[in-house]
Amino acid sequence: MKIGADQKHKVAILVGLVLVAAYLIYDNFSSGPSGGSPAASSRPAAARPSAAGGAAAQTPARPTIARRTATPRIQEFKPSLIPKKGEVPDLASIDPTLRFDLLKAVQSVAPEGGQRNLFQFSAPPPPPQPKTPAPKILPKTPEAIAQEKAEQQKAAEAAKPPPPPINLKFYGYSSLRAGGPKRAFFLDGEEILVAEEGEIIKKRYKVVRIGVNSVVMEDTQFNNTQTLPLQPAPQGVG
Repeated sequence: MKIGADQKHKVAILVGLVLVAAYLIYDNFSSGPSGGSPAASSRPAAARPSAAGGAAAQTPARPTIARRTATPRIQEFKPSLIPKKGEVPDLASIDPTLRFDLLKAVQSVAPEGGQRNLFQFSAPPPPPQPKTPAPKILPKTPEAIAQEKAEQQKAAEAAKPPPPPINLKFYGYSSLRAGGPKRAFFLDGEEILVAEEGEIIKKRYKVVRIGVNSVVMEDTQFNNTQTLPLQPAPQGVG
Protein backbone atom coordinates (compact mmCIF):
# COMPACT_ATOMS: atom_id res chain seq x y z
CA MET A 1 0.00 0.00 0.00
CA LYS A 2 2.83 2.48 0.73
CA ILE A 3 4.57 1.65 -2.58
CA GLY A 4 1.54 2.71 -4.62
CA ALA A 5 1.17 5.96 -2.69
CA ASP A 6 4.83 6.87 -3.25
CA GLN A 7 4.49 6.34 -7.01
CA LYS A 8 1.45 8.59 -7.20
CA HIS A 9 3.32 11.27 -5.25
CA LYS A 10 6.28 11.11 -7.64
CA VAL A 11 4.00 11.34 -10.70
CA ALA A 12 2.28 14.41 -9.27
CA ILE A 13 5.65 16.12 -8.66
CA LEU A 14 6.79 15.31 -12.22
CA VAL A 15 3.59 16.74 -13.72
CA GLY A 16 4.06 19.90 -11.66
CA LEU A 17 7.63 20.35 -12.90
CA VAL A 18 6.51 19.88 -16.51
CA LEU A 19 3.81 22.56 -16.11
CA VAL A 20 6.32 25.00 -14.56
CA ALA A 21 8.79 24.44 -17.42
CA ALA A 22 6.05 24.93 -20.01
CA TYR A 23 4.99 28.22 -18.38
CA LEU A 24 8.55 29.55 -18.35
CA ILE A 25 9.06 28.67 -22.03
CA TYR A 26 5.78 30.35 -22.94
CA ASP A 27 6.68 33.46 -20.93
CA ASN A 28 10.08 33.78 -22.67
CA PHE A 29 8.57 33.55 -26.19
CA SER A 30 5.71 35.97 -25.48
CA SER A 31 7.93 38.69 -23.93
CA GLY A 32 10.45 38.75 -26.84
CA PRO A 33 9.74 40.95 -29.93
CA SER A 34 6.15 41.95 -29.07
CA GLY A 35 6.53 42.77 -25.40
CA GLY A 36 9.98 44.30 -25.68
CA SER A 37 12.87 44.30 -23.18
CA PRO A 38 12.68 46.24 -19.91
CA ALA A 39 15.31 48.68 -21.10
CA ALA A 40 13.39 49.34 -24.25
CA SER A 41 10.17 49.86 -22.33
CA SER A 42 11.83 52.37 -20.04
CA ARG A 43 13.21 54.53 -22.83
CA PRO A 44 9.94 56.02 -24.03
CA ALA A 45 9.05 57.07 -20.48
CA ALA A 46 12.32 58.99 -20.18
CA ALA A 47 12.02 60.53 -23.63
CA ARG A 48 8.45 61.69 -23.22
CA PRO A 49 8.23 65.45 -22.77
CA SER A 50 6.40 67.00 -19.86
CA ALA A 51 3.06 68.72 -20.25
CA ALA A 52 4.55 72.14 -19.50
CA GLY A 53 7.44 72.01 -21.94
CA GLY A 54 5.78 69.96 -24.70
CA ALA A 55 5.91 72.69 -27.28
CA ALA A 56 9.61 73.36 -26.68
CA ALA A 57 10.60 69.72 -26.73
CA GLN A 58 9.17 69.04 -30.20
CA THR A 59 11.61 68.63 -33.09
CA PRO A 60 11.81 71.76 -35.26
CA ALA A 61 10.28 71.50 -38.76
CA ARG A 62 12.57 71.73 -41.76
CA PRO A 63 12.42 75.06 -43.58
CA THR A 64 10.77 74.84 -46.99
CA ILE A 65 12.72 76.21 -49.92
CA ALA A 66 10.57 77.92 -52.60
CA ARG A 67 11.65 76.90 -56.06
CA ARG A 68 11.47 79.53 -58.71
CA THR A 69 10.62 78.43 -62.22
CA ALA A 70 12.83 79.84 -64.90
CA THR A 71 10.80 82.22 -67.08
CA PRO A 72 11.99 82.73 -70.66
CA ARG A 73 13.46 86.09 -71.34
CA ILE A 74 12.21 87.94 -74.39
CA GLN A 75 14.99 89.88 -75.96
CA GLU A 76 14.00 93.03 -77.76
CA PHE A 77 15.17 93.31 -81.36
CA LYS A 78 17.28 96.43 -81.74
CA PRO A 79 18.75 96.78 -85.21
CA SER A 80 21.97 98.69 -85.49
CA LEU A 81 23.52 100.33 -88.53
CA ILE A 82 26.98 100.18 -87.05
CA PRO A 83 28.71 96.99 -88.27
CA LYS A 84 30.42 94.80 -85.76
CA LYS A 85 34.09 94.06 -85.74
CA GLY A 86 35.08 91.82 -88.62
CA GLU A 87 31.83 92.48 -90.55
CA VAL A 88 32.90 95.60 -92.43
CA PRO A 89 32.20 94.97 -96.17
CA ASP A 90 34.78 95.50 -98.81
CA LEU A 91 33.64 98.61 -100.65
CA ALA A 92 35.93 97.89 -103.56
CA SER A 93 34.06 94.69 -104.41
CA ILE A 94 30.59 96.36 -104.59
CA ASP A 95 29.27 97.15 -108.09
CA PRO A 96 27.23 100.38 -107.91
CA THR A 97 25.78 100.15 -111.45
CA LEU A 98 22.00 99.79 -111.80
CA ARG A 99 20.76 96.64 -113.62
CA PHE A 100 17.88 98.00 -115.67
CA ASP A 101 17.62 94.72 -117.55
CA LEU A 102 16.72 92.90 -114.36
CA LEU A 103 14.22 95.62 -113.49
CA LYS A 104 12.50 95.27 -116.86
CA ALA A 105 12.39 91.47 -116.48
CA VAL A 106 10.62 91.85 -113.15
CA GLN A 107 8.18 94.43 -114.51
CA SER A 108 7.31 92.24 -117.49
CA VAL A 109 6.00 89.40 -115.28
CA ALA A 110 2.21 89.44 -115.32
CA PRO A 111 0.63 89.32 -111.86
CA GLU A 112 -1.23 86.09 -111.13
CA GLY A 113 -3.46 84.94 -108.32
CA GLY A 114 -5.90 87.21 -106.50
CA GLN A 115 -7.46 90.38 -107.84
CA ARG A 116 -6.64 92.51 -104.86
CA ASN A 117 -4.79 95.74 -105.58
CA LEU A 118 -2.15 96.50 -102.96
CA PHE A 119 -2.30 100.21 -103.74
CA GLN A 120 -6.04 100.60 -103.16
CA PHE A 121 -8.12 100.00 -100.09
CA SER A 122 -10.69 97.82 -101.86
CA ALA A 123 -11.95 97.15 -105.36
CA PRO A 124 -15.40 98.49 -106.25
CA PRO A 125 -18.16 95.90 -106.14
CA PRO A 126 -19.50 94.63 -109.47
CA PRO A 127 -22.65 96.31 -110.76
CA PRO A 128 -25.87 94.52 -109.81
CA GLN A 129 -27.34 92.28 -112.44
CA PRO A 130 -30.78 93.20 -113.73
CA LYS A 131 -33.49 91.01 -112.27
CA THR A 132 -35.53 89.16 -114.86
CA PRO A 133 -39.06 88.17 -113.90
CA ALA A 134 -39.65 84.47 -113.53
CA PRO A 135 -41.69 82.96 -116.37
CA LYS A 136 -45.31 82.31 -115.52
CA ILE A 137 -46.48 78.73 -115.83
CA LEU A 138 -50.04 78.53 -117.09
CA PRO A 139 -52.05 75.30 -116.95
CA LYS A 140 -53.02 73.75 -120.27
CA THR A 141 -56.62 73.83 -121.32
CA PRO A 142 -58.37 70.69 -122.62
CA GLU A 143 -58.41 72.20 -126.13
CA ALA A 144 -54.66 72.77 -126.03
CA ILE A 145 -54.08 69.20 -124.80
CA ALA A 146 -56.27 67.74 -127.59
CA GLN A 147 -54.48 69.86 -130.20
CA GLU A 148 -51.08 68.76 -128.88
CA LYS A 149 -52.11 65.09 -129.07
CA ALA A 150 -53.38 65.55 -132.65
CA GLU A 151 -50.10 67.16 -133.68
CA GLN A 152 -48.14 64.33 -132.07
CA GLN A 153 -50.27 61.75 -133.89
CA LYS A 154 -49.75 63.51 -137.20
CA ALA A 155 -46.02 63.68 -136.59
CA ALA A 156 -45.98 59.95 -135.76
CA GLU A 157 -47.94 59.09 -138.91
CA ALA A 158 -45.65 61.25 -141.02
CA ALA A 159 -42.62 59.48 -139.57
CA LYS A 160 -44.02 56.05 -140.47
CA PRO A 161 -43.13 54.71 -143.92
CA PRO A 162 -46.06 54.70 -146.36
CA PRO A 163 -47.82 51.36 -146.87
CA PRO A 164 -46.87 49.42 -150.00
CA PRO A 165 -49.20 49.81 -153.01
CA ILE A 166 -51.64 47.05 -153.90
CA ASN A 167 -50.17 45.45 -157.02
CA LEU A 168 -53.48 44.28 -158.50
CA LYS A 169 -54.90 45.42 -161.81
CA PHE A 170 -58.70 45.98 -161.89
CA TYR A 171 -59.90 45.54 -165.48
CA GLY A 172 -63.66 44.89 -165.18
CA TYR A 173 -66.69 43.57 -163.33
CA SER A 174 -69.91 41.70 -163.99
CA SER A 175 -73.25 40.81 -162.35
CA LEU A 176 -75.48 37.82 -163.04
CA ARG A 177 -78.70 39.82 -162.65
CA ALA A 178 -79.70 43.41 -162.22
CA GLY A 179 -79.20 44.55 -158.65
CA GLY A 180 -77.40 41.34 -157.79
CA PRO A 181 -73.87 41.01 -156.32
CA LYS A 182 -71.05 42.27 -158.47
CA ARG A 183 -67.92 40.33 -159.25
CA ALA A 184 -64.64 42.15 -159.96
CA PHE A 185 -61.84 40.83 -162.15
CA PHE A 186 -58.20 41.36 -161.19
CA LEU A 187 -54.86 40.49 -162.69
CA ASP A 188 -51.87 39.57 -160.48
CA GLY A 189 -49.16 39.23 -163.12
CA GLU A 190 -50.64 36.58 -165.41
CA GLU A 191 -53.03 35.16 -162.78
CA ILE A 192 -56.74 36.11 -163.04
CA LEU A 193 -58.57 36.66 -159.73
CA VAL A 194 -62.36 37.01 -159.33
CA ALA A 195 -63.98 38.22 -156.11
CA GLU A 196 -67.24 39.72 -154.87
CA GLU A 197 -67.67 42.53 -152.34
CA GLY A 198 -66.53 41.41 -148.86
CA GLU A 199 -64.24 38.62 -150.11
CA ILE A 200 -60.48 38.53 -149.47
CA ILE A 201 -57.94 37.89 -152.23
CA LYS A 202 -54.57 36.27 -151.60
CA LYS A 203 -55.34 36.14 -147.85
CA ARG A 204 -54.64 39.85 -147.57
CA TYR A 205 -56.66 42.16 -149.86
CA LYS A 206 -60.36 42.65 -149.11
CA VAL A 207 -62.83 43.94 -151.75
CA VAL A 208 -64.71 46.75 -150.00
CA ARG A 209 -66.76 48.26 -152.81
CA ILE A 210 -66.98 47.64 -156.58
CA GLY A 211 -67.80 50.71 -158.63
CA VAL A 212 -68.18 51.42 -162.35
CA ASN A 213 -64.75 52.99 -162.86
CA SER A 214 -62.87 51.88 -159.71
CA VAL A 215 -62.80 49.42 -156.86
CA VAL A 216 -61.97 50.10 -153.22
CA MET A 217 -59.51 47.58 -151.70
CA GLU A 218 -58.29 47.20 -148.07
CA ASP A 219 -54.84 45.92 -147.17
CA THR A 220 -55.62 44.00 -143.98
CA GLN A 221 -51.94 43.58 -143.12
CA PHE A 222 -51.25 47.33 -142.92
CA ASN A 223 -54.87 48.39 -142.21
CA ASN A 224 -54.81 50.66 -145.25
CA THR A 225 -57.48 51.38 -147.89
CA GLN A 226 -56.61 52.09 -151.53
CA THR A 227 -58.64 52.75 -154.66
CA LEU A 228 -57.74 50.86 -157.83
CA PRO A 229 -58.91 52.54 -161.07
CA LEU A 230 -60.45 50.61 -163.96
CA GLN A 231 -57.84 49.72 -166.59
CA PRO A 232 -58.28 48.21 -170.06
CA ALA A 233 -58.04 44.47 -170.22
CA PRO A 234 -54.80 43.14 -171.72
CA GLN A 235 -54.86 41.26 -175.03
CA GLY A 236 -55.94 37.66 -174.83
CA VAL A 237 -58.04 38.17 -171.65
CA GLY A 238 -61.82 38.11 -172.23
